[in-house]
Amino acid sequence: MKNIDVKEFIKAMEELEKERGIEKAYLIESLEAALVTAYKRNFDSVDNVKVTIDDQTGELHIYSVRDVVEVSEDPLLEIDLESARKIDSSYNVGDVVNLEIKPKDFGRIAAQTAKQVVVQKIREAERNMVFTEFNDKKGEIVSGIIQKADGGIVVMDLGKLEGVMPLKEQINSEKYRVNDKIRGYVVDVERGAKGNPQVIVSRSHPDFVRKLFEFEIPEIYEGLIEIKSVSRDSGSRSKVAVYSKNQDIDPVGSCVGQKGIRIQNIINELNGEKIDVIEWNEDPSIYIAAALLPAQVMAVDIGEEEKFAQVVVPDDQLSLAIGKAGQNARLAARLTAWKIDIKSESQMREILLKQAEENGEEVGEENAEE
Repeated sequence: MKNIDVKEFIKAMEELEKERGIEKAYLIESLEAALVTAYKRNFDSVDNVKVTIDDQTGELHIYSVRDVVEVSEDPLLEIDLESARKIDSSYNVGDVVNLEIKPKDFGRIAAQTAKQVVVQKIREAERNMVFTEFNDKKGEIVSGIIQKADGGIVVMDLGKLEGVMPLKEQINSEKYRVNDKIRGYVVDVERGAKGNPQVIVSRSHPDFVRKLFEFEIPEIYEGLIEIKSVSRDSGSRSKVAVYSKNQDIDPVGSCVGQKGIRIQNIINELNGEKIDVIEWNEDPSIYIAAALLPAQVMAVDIGEEEKFAQVVVPDDQLSLAIGKAGQNARLAARLTAWKIDIKSESQMREILLKQAEENGEEVGEENAEE
């Protein structure tokens, strides 16, 4: 069959392979499949058809593929053994015969199909390249311009594609306006409509705070200070546990910065969200006490197996330790991954007295105060 502008077609495929990384073999395979569909559509064919393209010359061949049988019942799909052996005496039942077809005017159809396939594969390759690029940014921070903000999903222009910030990934207290430049944390990269990559961006994710610390605190970026854990009520308060193996480094002081300038940059990015930076400790009782800051803790009783901590605080520190709507205690529990029960000093004294009475023990005033 007449070639599909052979030289130009082969040259175009070779250039695509070099410039865009679209393999020549993949292009030819895709085009062969498309030409089978084009042939059947244009010639109303139900034949079992195969198309081959020579990857060196571009020579195009179309074959009707038929199974060799003793007696053919469907001449479009089968060929009897006798007829097959007239073509080649070595054929046996069960073999496949390729009979070349030379349909009129198929060269023009083939050329149009080739163009469509190449354009489609270029677009597909570009989408894949962008997908890979942004997939590598999963877990990183990106900047974008808000294109749409109508109280629902926020759409951001990230340059090569769109970023989408669903309602659950937004900070409730923030107002998003079209043309504002904002930063967000890449939660995921998905295949959207028509295979287009779509970046899911978050400003409420705890790791957004973690990444902001990496940007603002050189010691964290360099690995001198490690972020052990982050817990967050986005838009309201976060707790960040930090640690350094180097005893000469104050991890909390380094994160806060002189006159609080380092932590203030992060607070500004989060539009005033409060951030408690505490020092991680391998001793859970010390760590849990620190996690409940700004409240002062008198004692922490640890239950290792249940990962349960009974915490005692001064009477005037109870509401501070629990926090508004239980926020401080909740964030401390998330940060440490321990269940935490907080009691005031007087509450704990009453519990101990009651236990003593139930056990029939006499508790003097001195012991009760202890």
